[in-house]
Amino acid sequence: MIRVQTEDFDVGAELKALARNGNVGAIVTFTGIVREFSGNHQLSAMTLEHYPGMTERQLAEIEAEARRRWPLDNSLIIHRHGRLEPGENIVLVITTSSHREAAFEAASFLMDWLKTKAPFWKLEDSAKGGGTWVAAKASDDTAADRWAASAKPARKVAG
Repeated sequence: MIRVQTEDFDVGAELKALARNGNVGAIVTFTGIVREFSGNHQLSAMTLEHYPGMTERQLAEIEAEARRRWPLDNSLIIHRHGRLEPGENIVLVITTSSHREAAFEAASFLMDWLKTKAPFWKLEDSAKGGGTWVAAKASDDTAADRWAASAKPARKVAG
């Protein structure tokens, strides 16, 4: 399931909703929040822009790829857009599976691909005034590359 929204999300409520399946033996969550500092610069806000329609399609494709690769019982991606202040939630990824390995790997994959393939643009507003568009990082591309190199069909996880 994917959602792109301006509203905040309740991590506990989202987790509880996904954990209702009796087969779930592992739940992995990742919550990204707006930092107060970017490098040495204090931030007053971050504005996330996206291309409606295209963003949802791309997130759905990323989630579908995770489901092909790992035996997930469920998954959730929530990504916010709009103006967010330091400490506010940006993104939530939850994966559930019968076993921890699949849940951990799928959550890691989802975040790596969200960072590199999701059509979001981030503008960091400095506390001193002015804004800077966040550039892509080589380290994010390197992290995503490991999944491209290991593209394989989902497998059963023992134990």
